[in-house]
Order: sequence, then C-alpha cells, then structure tokens
Amino acid sequence: MTGRGLYPVSAADRGDAAAFVARAARLDDSGVIRLKQRGDGRTGLWTRTGFDVLATRSVFGTVEPSDVVADVAAMAASLAGDDEPVALGFALPAAWRGALPAPDGYTHLDNVPARELIALARKGTRVARDESGALGPASSLLDQEVITVTSDAQPEASAGLTMRAVFALTAMGFVRDAAGHEITGDSPLDAIAAGEPVRVRTSPSWTRIDARFGSVYQRSAPLGVSVL
Repeated sequence: MTGRGLYPVSAADRGDAAAFVARAARLDDSGVIRLKQRGDGRTGLWTRTGFDVLATRSVFGTVEPSDVVADVAAMAASLAGDDEPVALGFALPAAWRGALPAPDGYTHLDNVPARELIALARKGTRVARDESGALGPASSLLDQEVITVTSDAQPEASAGLTMRAVFALTAMGFVRDAAGHEITGDSPLDAIAAGEPVRVRTSPSWTRIDARFGSVYQRSAPLGVSVL
C-alpha cells in the first residue's frame, strides 16, 4: 500500500464500499464518510444519516491514513471509476465531531424479524407523508419508540427502537430480500426470508442494530455523554 486512499481487497469489497457510499450520498450529497482501520483486516465506513443515527459497514481492505474523514462526493466519483486506491478527497476532520461508538461492550437483547422492521418503515413513511411539514417529518414521529426489545436472559435490560433507527436502517439498504436485491416500496414483504434476523444489542451509550448488510447506532444516552 502506498499513498492516501482506500484499498479494498477485492472487487466485491469495492462494490460493497460503493453501495454504502452511494446510499450515504443519496441522504446527503455534501456529507462525509469516516473511515477507520480495524484490527481484523477490515476498514469500517461510517456516516451520519439524516436521522441523528450513525450507519456503518465494513469491507476487507486498508485505508491510509488509518482514521480519516473523507468527502462523500469524492469517494462516490472515485468508486464509480477505476481509481486505485479509492480517492478520499480533501481531509475534513472538523466535519466529524465526537468519537465513534466502541466496538465491543454490547449486550445482545434479541433478534427482530427483518420483515417487521420493513413493515414499520412503510407505515412510518405513510404517516410522514400525511403529516410532514415543510421541514420534513415531525420530530415526534421520528422520536417515537416503535419496538421495545428485551432480553430473556436479562429481564432488566431493554432498548426502545425509534423511528429514526428504522428509517436509517432501511434508507441505507441494510435489509434486502432473500435474493440479495434492494427492498423498494413495491417489494412484497414475503420476498424477505421469513427467518431473516435483525440483531439488537445495547450498551450504556448506544443501541446497535445489526442487519445482514450493515448496522445503525442509536444513542441510548443523552447527547452530552462522551463515548470513548
């Protein structure tokens, strides 16, 4: 590896990175991607969604520097071409404030059927369409806890998933049908495998929601809490 950029291991990893960046750009074409090298040979890609929820996906490969905030538009353009390495654009460290969620320290609560989350997202979209104002969906809708997930092993542990997290998960395309295709508004729910799980874990600061193609992180603690 020589020079600044993202070095995916394979064409499949490049494709995964391209899909993630394209989704992030769709949510905010002037946004940023934070890339951080992990100890398992993967690079984590992170973005802030428009729902005050973080979204992430990892690909096999390396990034130089090992922790960098990149321009989403520059990455999207580079991934659309044959650039090697993938260009990161200008470094934008000031565009990302705060630490990333810790990689461990989470308690697994339970799994939620992916079909159920897609159904909730569609219901929320209909409500948002009917009730949204000029500034988009009302905060009361986004902040509504639509599922409470508990643990049989630890009855005292629970997490409420908000509409923000559900919208972020679906907007990033992290749930797909049984054939791996994108879920659209017209996709039948039974195209998603009946046993397809979305895993919910929690820590004192974050609720982590893991789907097959990526994860979103919703804060469990007030925004003033510092996460190390």
